Amino acid sequence: MSNPFEAIWNIVNKEIDNTNEKKAPLHIGEAMDCWTYLTSLAEFIRFEEAGLNTSTDDEVIEMLNDAIRMCENQSQKLSGFMKKEGVPLPETSPPKPKSEPNAIPLGVKLSDEEITNGITLKLTACLMMSAKGEVNSIRTDIGIMWYKFHTEMLTFGVSLKALMIKRGWLKVPPYYYPPGQPSN
Repeated sequence: MSNPFEAIWNIVNKEIDNTNEKKAPLHIGEAMDCWTYLTSLAEFIRFEEAGLNTSTDDEVIEMLNDAIRMCENQSQKLSGFMKKEGVPLPETSPPKPKSEPNAIPLGVKLSDEEITNGITLKLTACLMMSAKGEVNSIRTDIGIMWYKFHTEMLTFGVSLKALMIKRGWLKVPPYYYPPGQPSN
């Protein structure tokens, strides 16, 4: 069984040894993963902006601002990388204008629970895409980029889950009791 520390050390050594070596171009899977993730980040940001226009809860607003900062940071890094690699950038939805949360009709306004669960769904999609990007990457620099994005999303997810548990908003599937399990 391979040692994870040894694997990381081998990657770092490979990057140090190959600093002057010309990198191979992106393969089609790497380019597609970048394009799809960047598109998803932009749509994630639009949802977060809509949430900011809807919520009046200080903790939810703080979480949304953190999410926007993270997504915009990743989007800038990925856009720069894609431009450098010659990958066309996707067209995305324009930013949401600011609006007054209390002016939104109740039949249209999302609840804070709906906002946080929507963020959870978008976060889950981004986590799956970044993991897929890691797996598809042949170039180490791209794999490291995906790893960083993945760990940022995981870290954000931990604080989001804590907020959702605190407020009773976390959706928990029914518990599974295998047939024949002794009952207590």
